[in-house]
Amino acid sequence: MANTQTILVPLAEGFEEIEAATIVDVLRRAELHVTLAGLQPGPVLGAHGVAFSTDATLDEVDPEKISALVLPGGQPGTDNLLADERILELCRRLGAEEKPTAAICAAPMVLAEAGLLEGRPATSYPSFQNRLAGAQVQSEPRVVRSGSVLTSQGPGTSLEFALTLVAEFKNEETALELGRALLVADPVR
Repeated sequence: MANTQTILVPLAEGFEEIEAATIVDVLRRAELHVTLAGLQPGPVLGAHGVAFSTDATLDEVDPEKISALVLPGGQPGTDNLLADERILELCRRLGAEEKPTAAICAAPMVLAEAGLLEGRPATSYPSFQNRLAGAQVQSEPRVVRSGSVLTSQGPGTSLEFALTLVAEFKNEETALELGRALLVADPVR
């Protein structure tokens, strides 16, 4: 297991619980290796008072083993991710290596700050779309793919987003099977 590549889902205080839980749950159902990492030690409190246990702290994760990064949104969680230089540097490094980087809700702002959305189609929670500097902001579709970058809009799109990640990280067949098992009307678009 020491050589396992991992999909990193970092949590900052004030994250959106629905997004984080959906992303991690669906990716693990697809048998993908996901590491849920807190910016600091201990449980991380979400925007609505739900505490999540993590697998590790960000400092305990080997950056060389990260194959993809997925950022849940929420506030003030996104602002806390934006304020953490380790997260911005990780976004920049993965972007330079053309490894998948994904964000939902307000979190596409982190990708924009790291320079990953420059000239790319992207989406976010509607009230944050004006903060995606350099992006070609789109209101539709609800999940936008542009090369190795994926963005989505918010809690209501988190299942669609997670299934799109499964299609991206594993394969479309697995995403479709999971979507059907979860009773999703249109599992992967």
